Amino acid sequence: MGVSRRLVGVGVGPGDPESVTVKAIRRMRAADVVLVPVMTPDEQGRAEATVRAHVDHGRIERVVFALNDRNGRSERRVRAWDEAARTVAGHFGRGAGTVAFATIGDPNVYSTFTYLAQTVRELVPGVETETVAGITAMQDLAARSATVLVEGTEPLTLLPATGGADGLRRALGRDGSVVVYKFGRVAPQVTEALRETGRLDGAVYGSRLGLDGEEIAPVADLGGAALPYLSTLIAPARRTERGGKL
Repeated sequence: MGVSRRLVGVGVGPGDPESVTVKAIRRMRAADVVLVPVMTPDEQGRAEATVRAHVDHGRIERVVFALNDRNGRSERRVRAWDEAARTVAGHFGRGAGTVAFATIGDPNVYSTFTYLAQTVRELVPGVETETVAGITAMQDLAARSATVLVEGTEPLTLLPATGGADGLRRALGRDGSVVVYKFGRVAPQVTEALRETGRLDGAVYGSRLGLDGEEIAPVADLGGAALPYLSTLIAPARRTERGGKL
């Protein structure tokens, strides 16, 4: 029987070390190495800062990803996936049984882990992959801003602002709550879409949740100020009475 090799994608939440689940901490501490995505080798990313609060620093290793590349499936991004996968394969080749990859939020929600796992499965026959759920930015923002995400029969639409304004306007034109990720660089356009669809009132923005410099504010109060790229917006569904959506 061959040696078991396992790649575990671990969601570590939006950045607040207190928002990492007990299971996530346990799985990372049990892994032979914990990989964290960074933009450059000498720069600590948000995932690493969160992991360092719970895991021995000597078992944390940085892997470079094109996290700031906005050009779709670019050559730079593909190279980064391939190199990170070779790093994982190298650890397995040196005898590691479990390699953990820490990702902000949840590993199944707009996560780099998706592409890493696919590439590792191609490189390492028989490798097992699994994920550990993490708290998402929309959940954290809803809690910190006292915003109800959904109730009754309301649908919830989650989309990145990088997908374009047309998809956002369609989502805002329907019933239900809308969550927008990564809208910092197009905040004026997003705000205008909210205004045009009558969804500006009640919409809330958040960034650096649980960290120094945390910002939470009504979108209507933002004006034209520049916002961090990793910003989250919640436009709650229209509600007129208690239990009206049941």
